[in-house]
Parts: sequence; C-alpha cells; structure tokens
Amino acid sequence: MKPIKNFLLLIACVIFSISFAQKETSSRDKVQIFYYGWYGNPKIDGSLQHWNHEIIPHWSNPKWNNLGNHKGGNDIGANFYPALGNYSSNDKTIIEKHMKMIKDSGVGVVVVSWLGKDSFTDKSLMKYLDIADRFNLKIAFHIEPFYKTVTEFRDQLSYLVKTYAHHHAFYKKDGKPLYYVYDSYKITPEEWSKLLSEKGESTVRNTELDALYIGLWVEEKDSKFFNTAGFDGFYTYFASEGFVFGSTTSNWDYMAQYAKDHRLIFIPCVGPGYSDTRIRPWNEANFKSRDEGKYYEKMFDAAIKVNPEFIGITSFNEWHEGTQIEPAIPKKTGDFIYEDYGKDPWMYIKETKRLTDKFLKGK
Repeated sequence: MKPIKNFLLLIACVIFSISFAQKETSSRDKVQIFYYGWYGNPKIDGSLQHWNHEIIPHWSNPKWNNLGNHKGGNDIGANFYPALGNYSSNDKTIIEKHMKMIKDSGVGVVVVSWLGKDSFTDKSLMKYLDIADRFNLKIAFHIEPFYKTVTEFRDQLSYLVKTYAHHHAFYKKDGKPLYYVYDSYKITPEEWSKLLSEKGESTVRNTELDALYIGLWVEEKDSKFFNTAGFDGFYTYFASEGFVFGSTTSNWDYMAQYAKDHRLIFIPCVGPGYSDTRIRPWNEANFKSRDEGKYYEKMFDAAIKVNPEFIGITSFNEWHEGTQIEPAIPKKTGDFIYEDYGKDPWMYIKETKRLTDKFLKGK
C-alpha cells in the first residue's frame, strides 16, 4: 500500500502546484505594462526606426521649429540610453530578453502598442505571443489613434481578433479581450456609442468583437464622455504627475468613485518619472525626476490606495518620454550626458517587482 500512498501524495502535490501557479498567474494579470515594439535598426529591419526620432516642433513658438532628427547610434531620441543599445523590436533575441525582464518585474500582462494591420508594430506580433507564452505572460493591446472613424476601428479590430485571438497568450478577462484605446476622445461619444452600446447601430456587443474597451481619461470633463460613449472603463496612462486631470493622483479618489457608481473599470497608471526633452526640448515643465525611485513608489502607493482591480505601468520601454523601466546605462555623446539609474541598470525591474508584490499582497 505504501507505493500507492506515495503515488497519491505525488499527484496531490502536482495538483496543488498547478493550482498555486494558476492563482499566481491570475493575480499577476492585475499589473499590466505598456510596451512599444516600434524600434528598428539596419541589421534586422534595413533602417533605423524611432532611435533617430525627430525633434518635435513647438505648436506655436517658431524658436523650436526645424531642429531635425537624432542620428541614432550614440545620438538617440531619448534622455536615457538603453543597456541593449539601438535594438530592433523584431529581433527574437531582444523579445526574449524583454519578456524575461518583464517576468522578473512581477508584471503579468504586456500591453503592446498597436498601429494596425501591416504596420511596423504588427509584423512580429506572433513572435511576441509565442515568446510571452513561454514566460507565462499575456499580451493585451494598446490601440493607437491611427483610425479615422469607428467603422475603420471596427474593421481593424476584426483583423486583430481573426489573426491573433486564438493564441493562448492573447489576454482575456473573464473570456473577453481587454483593449486600451489611446486618445479615445478624438472621436465623439455619440460615434463611440454606435459601436460600444448594446443597442448601437454597429454594436460589437454579443459579437466576436465584444471586449472590455478601456478609454483614456484626460480632463475632468471627460466624465461626460464616459457617461455616453459605451466604454467599459478608463485608464490614465500619463506618467507625469499633474500633467492632466487624469494623471493627477489627488483626483484618483474621485475617479475611482465615479467608476464604482457607473460600474466601470478604473485603471490608474503609474510611472518611474518623465523626461522627454531630447524630442521635446520645450517641454521642461513636465519633467519629473525619478528621485532614486521615490517618485515611482509615491505614484504606486497612490494607485494602491484607491484599491483598483488593475494598475497600469507606463512604461517598459517608452524611451522617448523617459518613462521606461528597461535597464539603462550611463553614456555621453558630445556635450550631452544621458540620465541613468545610478549604480544598478536593473534598479527599476527590481523596484517594479517590490511594488507589484506590495499591491498584490492585498488582493
């Protein structure tokens, strides 16, 4: 009888381990990080993409016009310099390294920026899904405002679902995909309602395109937008505290209560800092010092305080705006000295793990 008992004990241990792993994975899904797959280099892609970012003109001050582009190499459109250099987002080795870093950071869902069918951000999505799956991560989508109408939006989502939704790593909450819709305010709430309301003339509800659609809350008046647009929730995205109403942490109590009253999902977004003067030299007012990790912790704590179902992290690798947690190294080019994380390039991977653990402890 002893061998049978040992065998049954082994089976019980396996079942417990699987159950524990599934619970841990489900819990980690509550932390979701914005990811950018738009970087390219000549070796992999035939040309530089994004590392040679233009210096963006000011909307009204001609002093900041016609300043050209960064060159790439040591001169990139970012205030920090990546430890992995001018990498390609289509390089399988880079994708594997990134997914390992994200797994180590304690995050469960990678929210990939998507610019539509056949875009640069679409070409390697199957690689991302396959590699994420190996690390027990999920992929969600951050829909950029490349479409002009809700009809075009619907057509693009139809392609996304037909092409990728069957994949095991395609993130779903309670059986439904979750889409972040950036700059959702660019289309009127009346137009969105045609698509997102149950009785809308082009409704996605109860079709293969049904999902949790999360719009961007920017200004205080956006409460009126979410009253009628038909979105399932809203997120704040911006990592610069005080930049807009939505990214001002003192407003999150109000936004959380609004979400509760209207049965919506509220996803406050946090970031380690903000620094974009390499591409917007006129934007020093929105600079936010990392303060050796204290800024990140303060913003994370503000999000935890409102007890959200999810927290979004801006970002893994938005280098242009200096919100990345991806490892950065000290570097100098000409008279410019890139910012860095101090002695440990992996500081923000480790800090994200500590802060995500703190959040999930209460879940």
